[in-house]
Amino acid sequence: MKTIRKHGELLALFLFAFAFFIVFKYGPLYGVVIAFKDFKVVDGIWGSPWVGFQHFQDLFQSSDFYRLLKNTLLLNFYQLLFAFPAPIILAILLNEVRSRYFQRFIQTTMYLPHFVSWVIMSGLLIYFLSPTTGIMADIMGWFGKEPIFFMGKKEYFRSIVVGSSILKDLGWGSIIYFAALSGINPEIQESAIIDGANRWQRIIRINIPSIMPTISIMFILSLGGFLSANFEQIINLLNPVTFETGDVIDTYVYRVGLQQFQYSYTAAIGLFKSLVGLVLILGANLTVRKLSKGENGLW
Repeated sequence: MKTIRKHGELLALFLFAFAFFIVFKYGPLYGVVIAFKDFKVVDGIWGSPWVGFQHFQDLFQSSDFYRLLKNTLLLNFYQLLFAFPAPIILAILLNEVRSRYFQRFIQTTMYLPHFVSWVIMSGLLIYFLSPTTGIMADIMGWFGKEPIFFMGKKEYFRSIVVGSSILKDLGWGSIIYFAALSGINPEIQESAIIDGANRWQRIIRINIPSIMPTISIMFILSLGGFLSANFEQIINLLNPVTFETGDVIDTYVYRVGLQQFQYSYTAAIGLFKSLVGLVLILGANLTVRKLSKGENGLW
């Protein structure tokens, strides 16, 4: 009781967070049972008949499954390859800027796109990439090139998705890495300078190893959603022409689940994605711990 009285404010804050996760995260988990039922609204969750793994069989035998899986995996692979390291590079570059005013100006400018919704962002992208009124058409005209209808060619869709993701979340994603770089002991940097290390050597030998635990954790967490895509972004950029390369599992769930009311089927898809994400997180955490000899990882 003495400990509770001493830390009562902290306990109250914890209880709010605990209640939030119980009510909105763990409480609804019982509904995942509809993935194994033929759910009907009038019968309710427990009144609907059991069908076992029928919905999972339908998913894996669907003619759309492998196309959706391929698009989702490719998009997330490109995101990991290009979008994941971009905030790290930006944070390292900003950390080397000596002018604090210029540094804060760049940070503020890079943060702003994060607060713009994907509805607005997608509209701007479509306008900028237009072959008639877009900025890209003007730039290509300066070099004597014919304008390209980027949004009307399926081969450009994945590049547009990854590029717009970097543009929107680059600054916001760099915050955690910039904070980690700010926590490096200045005496280490001063010792390296005295020993004759140049800026590039200090980045390679001090900065990157110092933030490697943060990079490892963010990488592991990003793998948890490897079968998920930014639904809001893709649904606003997708059109019938780019459907072949842009249709992903999340957009399929939206069409089938909300528009065709196949709740049990889409619940099975969601459970499948969650299980794959769990396996990837466990595997990535194990790999990171082995490579770092137990120093890094989520647990």
